[in-house]
Amino acid sequence: MEPVISAESLTKRYGSLIAVNTISFSVNRGEMFGFLGPNGAGKTTTMKMIQCISPKTSGRLTVFNRDVDTHPREIKRILGVLPQETNLDPEFTCFENLTNYARYFEIPKKEAADRADELLSFVQLEEKRNVRIEKLSGGMKRRLLLARALINDPELLILDEPTIGLDPQGRHLIWEKLKALQAAGSTIVLTTHYLEEAERLCNRLVIMDNGKILVQGSPQDLVSKYVGSDILEVEHTSPVIACLEDMNARYEIFGDIVQVHTAQPREVAKELFERCNPGRVFARPASLEDVFLKLTGRVLRD
Repeated sequence: MEPVISAESLTKRYGSLIAVNTISFSVNRGEMFGFLGPNGAGKTTTMKMIQCISPKTSGRLTVFNRDVDTHPREIKRILGVLPQETNLDPEFTCFENLTNYARYFEIPKKEAADRADELLSFVQLEEKRNVRIEKLSGGMKRRLLLARALINDPELLILDEPTIGLDPQGRHLIWEKLKALQAAGSTIVLTTHYLEEAERLCNRLVIMDNGKILVQGSPQDLVSKYVGSDILEVEHTSPVIACLEDMNARYEIFGDIVQVHTAQPREVAKELFERCNPGRVFARPASLEDVFLKLTGRVLRD
């Protein structure tokens, strides 16, 4: 099966800065594919190249087997894009934002109106049909942006931080809608800083840092490979470290906490309590966030 997106040695430079450094990946039809990474990792730059709004410096990038350098107009017509920033027209109502945006795709007026009403219902904004943007909450604006991204019935949906700034209820509603779109056959590419979101939604993903892809695979496979099934968090003391060394345990130290990676959390906790008085021990399943922090570090990025 021909991939929807294919990148080989894709590179983007801004002068002496290498924003994206010879990355290769592919996105298959019907999957939800994620780009994760700290600020400045190259995620948004990669998305912009896929959208044909930032030309690549070198390498190969195709979308539906069309080269982004030679067929940008054809690619843009079949994309739906939800940007990170809210760029709705404040002078228009919800309905007018959708129907006016439909004009960019030369959608007939009657068809555009029908689609707008269907999409307002899909994102649960039908009651806000004739309300201006300034009267909407942040969550409503994100849902309207998703509706706008779908107005041209896109073959590929690109979402940059789709649930940024939303409360838990709003975030779960967006997740529900994205799963419904995927179930209907949509191919979805997203960036997110919410690791739980990526773990719940993505079939496959890449983790980027400093313009390079560090790892790629399914969330479950990455957690299993780089962290393990469970984590014990224990107070960092010399006796605890001595016990863990004697047990040949896999562990990492983060300030005053030691994280022990294990498939047998009960047995390890029992041995710690019997041998070295560890104090409080907290056991939890390993997560994609553990993988992310292990690979990219815990230092804050601007």
